[in-house]
Formats: sequence, C-alpha cells, structure tokens
Amino acid sequence: MQNVYPELRNVQTPGTGWSLCHGITAGAGGMNATPRIFRNLDEVPRDFGPCATTIGNFDGVHVGHQALMKRISALSREQGWKAAVLTFNPHPAKVVAPDRAPKIIMTLDQRAKVMGDLGIQEVLMLPFTPEVSRWTPEQFVETVLVKAMQVRAVLVGEDFRFGHRQAGDTDVLTALGTKHGFEVDLITPVNVRGERVSSSLVRQMALEGRVHRACRLLGRPFALEGMVVKGHGIGAKQTVPTLNLQPFTEVWPADGVYVTRTYDLDSSREWRSISNIGNRPTFGGDSTSIETFLLEPLTGAHPERIGVQFLWRVRDERKFPTPADLKAQILRDVAVAQKYFRRVAER
Repeated sequence: MQNVYPELRNVQTPGTGWSLCHGITAGAGGMNATPRIFRNLDEVPRDFGPCATTIGNFDGVHVGHQALMKRISALSREQGWKAAVLTFNPHPAKVVAPDRAPKIIMTLDQRAKVMGDLGIQEVLMLPFTPEVSRWTPEQFVETVLVKAMQVRAVLVGEDFRFGHRQAGDTDVLTALGTKHGFEVDLITPVNVRGERVSSSLVRQMALEGRVHRACRLLGRPFALEGMVVKGHGIGAKQTVPTLNLQPFTEVWPADGVYVTRTYDLDSSREWRSISNIGNRPTFGGDSTSIETFLLEPLTGAHPERIGVQFLWRVRDERKFPTPADLKAQILRDVAVAQKYFRRVAER
C-alpha cells in the first residue's frame, strides 16, 4: 500500500521542526504581562517615558523581533527606563503603496500580547496617515520619539529607514539622537539555518504550507485566531463534526490537512485536533474554509472564539468519490495526528 503520509517519515529526524513546536501550548509565554497600549499621540501620557524603544511593524513577532525586544527589556531594567515599542497602524505600505502592502500575519493586539510576554511595557500604535507619511525625519523624531515618548535609546536594524520617501537612515537617526539626547544602537539580523529571519519569509513558509519551518522562524507554532462561524452542516451529517474558523488575519497556510492544537480564546480550554483548509471539493465547494475536528470531547459551552496552532502538514486536500470515502480518509488522518501526539508525549 502506498504511504499517503510521506511527511511523517521524517518526523523524528532532528531539525524537522517537531522538537521546537510540539511543546508550546496556547498559554505558553514569558512574563504574561499585557503592555499599556496607546493608539494615537493624544493618548500618550506624560509618564510614558523615559524609555528604550524600537520602531517597526513587527508582524509575526518572529525570533528576530523577539531578540530585539528582549534586549530592550533588559536595557530598560538596567537603566530604570520603560521598555517600549513604536509601531504603525496601518502598515505604511497601505498608505504609500497599497498595491504592495503585505497581508498581515497577526493583528496589532495579537502582536502586543506577545510583546508583553517579552517584557515590553508600552506599545504606541501610531496611526500612519498621508500627513504622517510626509513628515521629514526630524519632524518624526521630534514629534514622536522626543516629545511624546521621551526616548533615551532606540534600537533598530542596520537597514532601518524612516521619514518622507524614506529619507532617513541609521546615520540620520544617530545624528538626531546626538542632537536630542538619545542613543542609537544597531542590531544585526537573526539567521535560522543560514536564512535571514523576516516577516516576509514567515508569510512565504505559511502560504506554502511549510508550517514546521514557519514555527522555527516564529519560535512558536504558526497560529490563526478568529470567530467560530456556522458551516454548511455537511460534516456533522456525512463525515465528522467540525469547528469552522473565520480568522482575524490574512495569511493562511496552504490548502491541506494539518495536525493542529485548538484553544478557546475565552477560557483555558484546549484540544488536540486536526484541521483542513480548502474548498471542500468532495462536496463541490467554491470558497475556502478552515474546518477543525477535535480529537477530544468538547464539554461545556460551544466556543465562540478559537485559535488553531498548525503543527504539522499531513497531506494535500483532494476530492473523494463519495462522502464515505472522505470520512474514511479523515479517520486515517486522525490516526496520524494521534500518532504525532503520542510521539510528542514520549520525547
């Protein structure tokens, strides 16, 4: 019989991503502190600073972002400052080049939650408007960094650019820091297995269905969070009952079947699960859906908001001759997921 799960053959091979992702649960994190969030300059209080900060979009809050924020947190503790992040809403590209704006991996609030686990105490989500896009580098520094945030140190990457038409670079920022009394420190990129970690690479890995690689870049499983929505009612009658997820974000893993872990956003409940992304070709579907089958009983109230962590890709989605054939395949997929979790428990 042909092996329909070729991905599983390498599961125990070092470096597949299994060892990094499998032990991370929905509630895992660092300090578990929610930062103070300010959504415009008028909300910024007088006690925002003094602070150390970094500037960027930080979509995904990947391992490179995490290293940077841990440095900010440590520096702030040493100096008696506050650890802050300056980010933008929306992504600047949506204002200056909408056709090139990337799809988002995480909402701003999701990012802030992860930042809090890394020791960040304050997040300023600066509205990025056409007016802001026309600020010169000096206007940006004086208005935001100096007057509003009272920065003492700014940590950015070597390729950081800012201001109208990206006129400011790290040399300009350093000169403005000297003028206004804050230090600028440049950080080197983080590489994972010879590849520079970036939000773009995380997006690419997810869109290709390579969720184990996305996990290595994120330092945690790639996850989608959103509302539980009503499905077509076919699964409960002809195959297996599922929870249907409508994510808050735009980057979804490639169509296919995945070993997953599902968690309730409104409680501490979580379940081992298996999920399908696709258009239900066996039933002639014409739109993409995310359907999750729980491997453990659903007790208590039906969840209204869930998150799904994508741990391992099992197979492509495909059309089956009959619903009974699809149900038989789902049960084989479930067996693969159960084997995955048993192996994880043994490690």
